[in-house]
Amino acid sequence: MISPELRARIRRLFFAEHWKIGTIAAELGLHRDTVALAVEVERFTNVAFRPAALLLDPYKDFVRATLEQHPRLRATRLLQMIQGRGYTGSVWPLRRFIRQVRPVGAHEAFFRLSMLPGEQGQVDWGSFGSIAIGNTRRWLWCFVMVLSFSRALFARFVLDQTLESFLRCHHTAFVAFQGVPRGILYDNLKAAVLERVGDVIRFNPRLLEFAGHYHFAPRPVARARGNEKGRVERAIRYLRDSFFAARAFRSIDDLNAQLEDWIDRLAHARLVPGDADKRSVAIALAEERPRLLPLPAHPFDCDAAQTLRSGKTPSVRCSLSPAAGSCSCRRQTGSAAIFSSNGAAPTMMGGSANGSPLARCRASRRSFSRRNAAASATGASVKNTKAYLSKGRTRSFGTKT
Repeated sequence: MISPELRARIRRLFFAEHWKIGTIAAELGLHRDTVALAVEVERFTNVAFRPAALLLDPYKDFVRATLEQHPRLRATRLLQMIQGRGYTGSVWPLRRFIRQVRPVGAHEAFFRLSMLPGEQGQVDWGSFGSIAIGNTRRWLWCFVMVLSFSRALFARFVLDQTLESFLRCHHTAFVAFQGVPRGILYDNLKAAVLERVGDVIRFNPRLLEFAGHYHFAPRPVARARGNEKGRVERAIRYLRDSFFAARAFRSIDDLNAQLEDWIDRLAHARLVPGDADKRSVAIALAEERPRLLPLPAHPFDCDAAQTLRSGKTPSVRCSLSPAAGSCSCRRQTGSAAIFSSNGAAPTMMGGSANGSPLARCRASRRSFSRRNAAASATGASVKNTKAYLSKGRTRSFGTKT
């Protein structure tokens, strides 16, 4: 309780000098409630808000029950609902009441997972826009694999997301890591998951065959649960911000060469996030390598084979990147097949052009132009093979993409 003299001083400062309650409390070293009690501010309460609040009172239980069933319902919709039930007030008292009673969804907690060495890898594609190749533009993709224990990174830029490129990048990553993790996490990309209904998953048979060859277990994450493979998601952002931004390159091969150097010099020199021992990624990878599964004696065949109908003289056009070439071959016996390994010129097998490079095939009296030959020399790979053939028997054509 304050003295009558202090109470009189407070009232004089408030009514005569027009000081605010907070200013009076700071000046006299009192609590705001003590000053407000001396001033009797309840006498000056704006009664304009009281009728509206009283008008809303009969509908508060209805609003509260409705929000429990529909927590995201907007105030304007609730206003329409209670106006149909006789409410005549404005929306503002309703908004203030909704802010007090709207149910707040439970925030999901995320914990950092600690993985054993060699136990898990994470894989995903990253989109990096498009690049100019010749007179056209091609989409640029980056395959990224991260070892969950050491955070070791492998990345490779490619021009497509075909299954063959997907598997070939896996094999190259295993060679770079000198081993295979026991499990690999994927999101629901088509190269890994063909169909998913709830927890029932149908994997791509080719991926299962590949996993059986390298002895790892493919594991897809749940739908819309990118946090379950946050290490590779963060690695793609790291690549985008720290490596790819404002980088100049002459070709995709030059870009991949710069990427390998950047990974060795910078990405693997950084500290492992959250590691109490402050180890670098390179040191953690050296500790993890003995725990990885050994590579098989022979690599998996990542080629694609396709059966096409052919006549006596088939005309086959191979769409290359960056340029395109064509070759016509008259087969004498057997079937013809076109092969193109990654980084090698296409080769035709079978018929009179057996074993000859596609750029030298003379069966149709045509050869590649200098531009196409230069594109093949830079490691252009066959993206797809189309056969424009007349009616006839069925022949087998194999393509390496």
